[in-house]
Amino acid sequence: MAEQTSLSPEVLAYLRAESLREDELLRELREETASYPMGRVMQVMPEEGQLLALLVKLANARVVLEVGTFTGYSTLCMARALPPGGRLITCDITNRWPKIGMQYWQRSGVAGRIEVKIGDAAETLPLLLAEKGPGFVDVAFIDADKASYRTYYEKTLPLIRPGGLIIIDNTLLFGRVADDEDTSPEVVEIRGLNSLLLRDDRIDLSVLPMADGITLARKREI
Repeated sequence: MAEQTSLSPEVLAYLRAESLREDELLRELREETASYPMGRVMQVMPEEGQLLALLVKLANARVVLEVGTFTGYSTLCMARALPPGGRLITCDITNRWPKIGMQYWQRSGVAGRIEVKIGDAAETLPLLLAEKGPGFVDVAFIDADKASYRTYYEKTLPLIRPGGLIIIDNTLLFGRVADDEDTSPEVVEIRGLNSLLLRDDRIDLSVLPMADGITLARKREI
């Protein structure tokens, strides 16, 4: 059985040269983000941004929910993939980082599609459920505080329509999930989430061994 191809710097460079369609605006945002403390670690890879846009299109999504905005690179990728009239709701604990992305959203012409919700997502998500009702979201992307992932997942699932998709980032957590001696809160939480998802009969499941682990959870039709 073939194993996962190791992405050496040479292979990664080839991959980006032959498949990555990152334009100058996205590149500029990514490079600015990388200049901030922890920016390079916290932002999604450009390949993942391209994947997110493709998944939004494949789902024919009109409403996207994002938990964890950071500087808005993934936000921009997904907002651009929406059709006219589409909406993206993005949640972050502080406005410090999203306001960096806002200028890029405006320059790209998609700022009008994006609504930023500031506050603890564990509180924001139930408010959205009360306001909009269940099943109004087509695609959700979770990439926020790792120690709260199970909370975010459980509070996001009712918002997703049957057949809709939840995308969860960092589910391999730099390989730390396989280190039994690592008992830090974020690692314990991600392990718990992965075990929960494996046994959750409300979803169809696939974990992509790319970037830092990307989990796809499709909500089953009732």
